[in-house]
Amino acid sequence: MLDCLIRGVNLPDGRKNVDIAIQDGRIAEVASNIQGEAAQEIDAAGFLATPPFVDSHFHMDATLTYGNPRVNESGTLLEGIALWGELKPHLTVESIKERARKLCRWAIAKGTLGIRSHVDISDERLLAVQALLEIREEFKEYIDLQLVAFPQDGYLRHEGSRANMERALDMGVDVVGGIPHFERTMEEGARSVKLLCELAEKRGLLVDMHCDESDDPLSRHVETLTYHTKRLGLQGRVTGSHLTSMHSMDNYYVSKLMPLMKEAGLHAVANPLINITLQGRHDTYPKRRGMTRVKELMAMGINVSFGHDCVMDPWYSFGSHDMLEVAHMGLHVAQMTGVAEMKRMFDAVTVNGAKTLGLKDYGLAPGCYGDVVILQAKDVHEALRLRPVRLYVIRRGKIISRTMPTVAKITLKDAAFDVDFRM
Repeated sequence: MLDCLIRGVNLPDGRKNVDIAIQDGRIAEVASNIQGEAAQEIDAAGFLATPPFVDSHFHMDATLTYGNPRVNESGTLLEGIALWGELKPHLTVESIKERARKLCRWAIAKGTLGIRSHVDISDERLLAVQALLEIREEFKEYIDLQLVAFPQDGYLRHEGSRANMERALDMGVDVVGGIPHFERTMEEGARSVKLLCELAEKRGLLVDMHCDESDDPLSRHVETLTYHTKRLGLQGRVTGSHLTSMHSMDNYYVSKLMPLMKEAGLHAVANPLINITLQGRHDTYPKRRGMTRVKELMAMGINVSFGHDCVMDPWYSFGSHDMLEVAHMGLHVAQMTGVAEMKRMFDAVTVNGAKTLGLKDYGLAPGCYGDVVILQAKDVHEALRLRPVRLYVIRRGKIISRTMPTVAKITLKDAAFDVDFRM
C-alpha cells in the first residue's frame, strides 16, 4: 500500500490532471490514473502541486521582535542595525527559540520547508547560534533549516568575530557568512572576503555573503567574491546575497561582472520585499528600486533565488513568511510579467532556492522526497496572482498541514454566490 496518493493535480511545468504516488517517503510515480490503494488519498481536483517553497535568505534569530525594545521609527537599514544592537544584550536562548519555533510553524503552514537563516555571531555569548542549532534539530523532520554564521558587526570590524566564527562552525553551523560592505574600508571588505572564502575552503563548507547591500555603485565586493571562488575551487558553493549595488552600477561594468559571476558558478539571492524597502533612501526622484538585476542575471544563466529576509523584526514590520508574496513583489519590481518570466519567478522561490541551498532529491519526479504542497490555484500564474492558501503541505508522504479552501459567500438580492477569485 502506498503512503500517499494525490490525484488530479496540475504541475508547474504545465502538465495537467496527473497523479503523484508516494511510498516510503519518496515519490514513486508521477502519471495519469495511477492504480493502487494508499493510507492517505487526496483528491486535488485540478489544483496546483509544487515542491516545497524555499526561502534562500532569512534572519530567524531576529524574527518576530517587532516593537522590542522599540519600533524602527525611520524604517531604515541603519536604524534597524542599531535597534538590533540594543536588543542583543537582552536576548536569551529560550526567547530566541520561542520566536523561531513560532516562525517555523508559520513557514510550514505556508509550505516553506527549506530555509537558509543567517545567525548573528557578533555576540560573544553565541546565544542565537545555540538556540537555532536546537531549533534545527527540533524541526529536522519537517524543515531543511540551513544556518549561516553571519558577522553582523563585521568580520574584521568587530574584534571578536574571527574567534566567534570558528566557534560557531565548530558548534555545527553549516555555512560561512560575511558582510564586506560593512567593514571600515573597501580594502578591509576585500580582505574579509578572502579570509572567509579561505576558511570555507579549509573546512569544506558553503559560503553566503551579504554582498554590496548598498546603493553605492562602487561597492564591488561581489567581484572579489567571484575571484576567490574561482581561485579556491569553490564553484557552485558560493552565494552572493542582496547584491543591491548592482542596481546602481553602470552597464559597462555589469557587462564585465556578470560573466565573471557565471564563470565562478555563483548563486545570487535577491530579497525583493526588503531590498525595495531599505534601498534608495537617499534618493529624491528619480528613486531607485534597489533590487539587483534579477532579469539580466537569469538571462546570463546565473542561478537566482529569492529570500524573505525579514518578518516583523527591526528592519521590516510586515510579513507572514509567504514566499509567494516575495515572488509576487519580485516579478513587479523586475518587470518580469511575461509568461515565461512569471514561471522563472515561481522557480526563484522553489527549484532555484533548492539549488542555492544544495538540497538533495528535491522536486516532483520519481526518486525525489515525497514533499509536496497543494495550492488553491490551478497554475503558476494564478498562484502568483492570488498567493492562495496551501490546502495541503506534505512532508515525506505525510500531511503536516492542511487548510480549508478560502471561499467568500456573498448575497445579492435573492441570489447567493461563492467567490474564491479564481478565473
